[in-house]
Amino acid sequence: MSDSNPTAHDATHGDHEVHEGPIKTPKQLIWAVVAAFVVPIIIIIMLTRYVSNGNQPAAGSDGLGAEATARRLQPIGSIELRDASAPVVLRTGEQVYQGQCSACHGTGAAGAPKLGDAGAWGPRLSAGYEALLNSSLKGKGAMSPQGGGEFSDFEIGRAVVYMANQSGGKLAEPKAPAAAASAASAPN
Repeated sequence: MSDSNPTAHDATHGDHEVHEGPIKTPKQLIWAVVAAFVVPIIIIIMLTRYVSNGNQPAAGSDGLGAEATARRLQPIGSIELRDASAPVVLRTGEQVYQGQCSACHGTGAAGAPKLGDAGAWGPRLSAGYEALLNSSLKGKGAMSPQGGGEFSDFEIGRAVVYMANQSGGKLAEPKAPAAAASAASAPN
């Protein structure tokens, strides 16, 4: 048969059924339209409930309490303003030792020579005061630099003398800097 005759071609294919979709009745169409809107809405509602329930604190938790909120909002650091013209009160070597040095030198942590251990301090004492002060201000081994912090270099020097003398040394107390000495001797 030749394809040149269009009516013959249509006649041979006319017996095939027409392509139909899965929806054959108006009732099926209504159910499909309703399902297309309702099912996604139900899924969205279920997801939002799942997510919002996951963020709630555990039973007995004070995560939303006033004290917990205050802890989360407390400042990380603080700024302390000092009056530069105020009289300088120099701390003793023992006070500086208690405030800065005792954590390591009291226990021997990180290889620090313990206060009162003449054997551990002996080689260090032979180096002299200047070497000990330099090591403490700039740091040595596991000890971080102590200069430039809360205590002045003079106060760190007093702590070095205190520790050395408590450990068998006979170092002289360092002389106060001129500004601090005049403030300390000024009448109140």
